[in-house]
Amino acid sequence: MDGHFVPNLTFGPQMIAELRRETPDLFFDVHLMLDQPQLYAKAFAQAGAQLISFHIEPGIDHADLLKEISGLGCQTGIVLNPDTPPQAVRHLLSAIDLVLVMTVQPGFGGQPFRRDMLPKLTCLDKWRREENLTFRLEVDGGIDLATGRECRACGADTFVAGTAFFKAPDRAEFVRQVASW
Repeated sequence: MDGHFVPNLTFGPQMIAELRRETPDLFFDVHLMLDQPQLYAKAFAQAGAQLISFHIEPGIDHADLLKEISGLGCQTGIVLNPDTPPQAVRHLLSAIDLVLVMTVQPGFGGQPFRRDMLPKLTCLDKWRREENLTFRLEVDGGIDLATGRECRACGADTFVAGTAFFKAPDRAEFVRQVASW
């Protein structure tokens, strides 16, 4: 988060590099909530990110940035804010490894899940199946055991469940339940 695209700030490439040194076997999926992700993709890749996603909303050359990220040896992802229709990324679907649908307005944890995002998931999953594409379909925002199941029923296969996970009385059981979807 850069304090511009979303109002909050979070850690940068140096934090990824430190985490990579301490946890060399973890998969690092980095979601850039930035006005100018093209300025930071290389630094995150060099720090140890393995998948780099960025938002479709900034007015940049999305296809060029996807090529750059891929050329750096990383998987690629594209992110849609709640008010952005799925058609905004359709032309990129064959060039990506992941589509992330934000199910809240990005920038703040603990927001309630927006059920009006379910049709967007269904649409993206339909295109994925019709075009025999292999991108993962991820959701982030208000994901708990109930909303995650709803998203799974609409085609999501990757889930960001920060608040629900950290507030779960039994985190191992939470992970077991998510894995059963």
